[in-house]
Amino acid sequence: MAKITSHKSTIFFKLVSILFFVLMVSVAESRVVGRVATTNPSLVCDKVVGVNSGDTCSAIAQQSQLSSEALSSINPNLNCDALFVGQWLCISGRTT
Repeated sequence: MAKITSHKSTIFFKLVSILFFVLMVSVAESRVVGRVATTNPSLVCDKVVGVNSGDTCSAIAQQSQLSSEALSSINPNLNCDALFVGQWLCISGRTT
């Protein structure tokens, strides 16, 4: 009888240990994900301009008194080789 009780308590202890480990990992993961989300600033665009026929990124940057790097930084998905008429570009923005 003592062996059966000992075996059941060993299984119970292992089960509790595994559940505790899973709980600790999930808590740690949620804190890491939450920290990444809060440290990632979001962009707010204050002023936009529409692309017209013949416009280039450098011309739009120059007309907006921006450097090409600044225009790219406030338009993170900008592909200057694939501008299209009617596309909206942010020319004044800030991070929050």
